[in-house]
Amino acid sequence: MGYPTKVQLIKRQLSEQWYINFPSAVAQAMEFERGETVEWVIEDKAQLVLNRLNPPPSALKKKRRTSAEVSGTSGKGAGGRSGSSARS
Repeated sequence: MGYPTKVQLIKRQLSEQWYINFPSAVAQAMEFERGETVEWVIEDKAQLVLNRLNPPPSALKKKRRTSAEVSGTSGKGAGGRSGSSARS
């Protein structure tokens, strides 16, 4: 789904600045913070990718367990358990 946006140019005596704004709904859905630092990656002349340096954790992805947690060993012996005994 696309969100049409216009590119704005502000010219000053000694410089010019280009602005790309996106709808508030997009910013809210992405959980952007005021003053957040992002970087632009130029894929090609048709795609400009916005890369977040510190994105919030995804609500949809569960934390992956390490192989030691899955097998129930901590490396100190085959019978040792680490972490919680509760299984989901």
